[in-house]
Amino acid sequence: MAITNEEIKRVANLSKLSFSDKELETFTGQMSQIIDMVATLDSIDTEGVPFTSNVASEINVMREDIVIPGESRDELLKNVPQTEDGFIKVPVIIDNGEADA
Repeated sequence: MAITNEEIKRVANLSKLSFSDKELETFTGQMSQIIDMVATLDSIDTEGVPFTSNVASEINVMREDIVIPGESRDELLKNVPQTEDGFIKVPVIIDNGEADA
């Protein structure tokens, strides 16, 4: 199945990515190869092959979950530079184009 440049542009736009024309050509070819590989895997007969959900035979050993009282929020918040409404106040690191985002 061939992937078009327009399809790659649409996915890039949805992902908020931009590519040069050369990158677009490269990614279009790579994506077509990936889709062809998946199509090849899809054509393999797996009838009678048992379902495998985990290939590791190891089992996790878990400790007993014991409830213990936590620390006082007020005591914990004494260690942070700024608080607001009982929460730790941190600077904004993601700007979505909106004021105070």
